[in-house]
Amino acid sequence: MSRFLLLTDLPDFEKVVELAIRGALPGNLQRIPAAAVQLTPEELLTRSLGEITDVLLLGPDVNTAAALDLATAMDLLHPDISVVLTASGDSELVMTAMRAGIRDIADPGAEPEQLRVLLERNCLITESRRRQTGDGIHERQRGRVIAVMSPKGGVGKTTIATNLAVGLSKIAPMGVVILDLDLQFGDVSSALNLDPEHTITDAVFGAAAQDSMVLKAYLSVGESGVYALCGPKNPADADLITAEQVAILVSQLAAEFQYVVLDTAPGLGEHLLAALELTTDAVWVCGMDVPSIRGLNNGLAVLRELQLIPEGRHVVLNFADKRNGLTVQDIELSIGLPVDAVIPVSRSVSLSTNKGIPLLAEKTRGPAWRNLHRFALRFDPSSKDSQRKSVHRREVLQ
Repeated sequence: MSRFLLLTDLPDFEKVVELAIRGALPGNLQRIPAAAVQLTPEELLTRSLGEITDVLLLGPDVNTAAALDLATAMDLLHPDISVVLTASGDSELVMTAMRAGIRDIADPGAEPEQLRVLLERNCLITESRRRQTGDGIHERQRGRVIAVMSPKGGVGKTTIATNLAVGLSKIAPMGVVILDLDLQFGDVSSALNLDPEHTITDAVFGAAAQDSMVLKAYLSVGESGVYALCGPKNPADADLITAEQVAILVSQLAAEFQYVVLDTAPGLGEHLLAALELTTDAVWVCGMDVPSIRGLNNGLAVLRELQLIPEGRHVVLNFADKRNGLTVQDIELSIGLPVDAVIPVSRSVSLSTNKGIPLLAEKTRGPAWRNLHRFALRFDPSSKDSQRKSVHRREVLQ
C-alpha cells in the first residue's frame, strides 16, 4: 500500500490531493503542517502513522528554500522515498530542484486526474528503488495471471477478457493489465477503444525486457482504468516474438500488477503454452454449439496430457440461448466440468463491442452485465463467490 505524506496548511489543496488518491491509488493520505518542512527527515517520518511513507508531497505554501534543503537530506538518508514539490517553476527552479533530489514538480493548479498520474508514477519509482536495494518491507506478492482462451475462434473470447479486466479493475483500481497474446489478429485495442503508441513488439525487445519501469511506460490505459499491452500493428511481427519472450513478459507483468489478464489466440500455439507455465487461472470460453464444445473437449485433453491445466479452472458459456436445442447441463456432461458463468445472447454486448466500451464499463444493468460482473467477483479474495469456488452453483438459462 502506498502512503502519502502531505505538508500544507491549505485545505483546498488537501482536497485536490484526496480526490486524486481516492478510489484510484492504494494507501492513506496524512497531512501535517507546512512548518514541518524545518524538521529533519527522521523527525518528519516519525509523524507518519501506520504505513511506510512512499511519497512526500510538499504543498504550494511550503517555503521553497526549506523544501530544497529537506529534499537534499531525504535523498541522502531515504533515497527510496519520492519527494514531490508543488510549485510554478521555471527551468532554473526545475534544475535546482532535481539536483536537490526532488523527483517531480506538481503544478499548484493541477486537476485531480493530473495529480493522480504524477503520484502514481512516483509510487512506482519508490517501489522500484526498494526492490533494487532490498529495502522493501516484504517481498511483493506476484499477481494472479488469468488466461482467457478457446481452441476455436469466434466465441467472444476478447469480449470476455476485456470485460473481466474491467470488472477486476473495480476490485483492484490501477492494479489490472490485459495483455493481447493474439499476436496476429488481436482486438484488445479496438475492444478498449485504444490507439496504442507502443505494442507487445516494443515491449519484448530492448530496454523494456530488462526494466519494468520502461515496460510500464509502454502500456496504454483506457477510460476504464485498465492498463493494456496491445498486439502488434503488423501481423507479420508475430513471427519475431518467441515463446520465451512471452514468458518473460508475463512474469514481468505479474510482478507489477495484482491481476494480469491474457487474451490468447485461438488454438494451442507455442506462445499460449509458454504463458500457461505461469498462469494461475484458465478461463475457457465456449459457445453454445457442438463444434465449440467438441473443440473445448479436444483442447482440454491435450492440456491434460501436457500437464498444463492451471489450478484455477473456470468455464464461461457465451452467446447462450435456450432455444438452440442444448442445455447447460448437456454441456457440463460433455466437457466434464461445471459451467461457472452463462452470458446470454444480448444486444447490449454487441453495441458495447462496436463502441469499444466493455459492457461492465457501461451503466447498463441487464442479464449479461450481471453475469459478467458476478464472474469477475470469482477472482476477488474477499468475495463470497470466490470463497465458494469448490461448490458449484448450477447456472440456468433464463
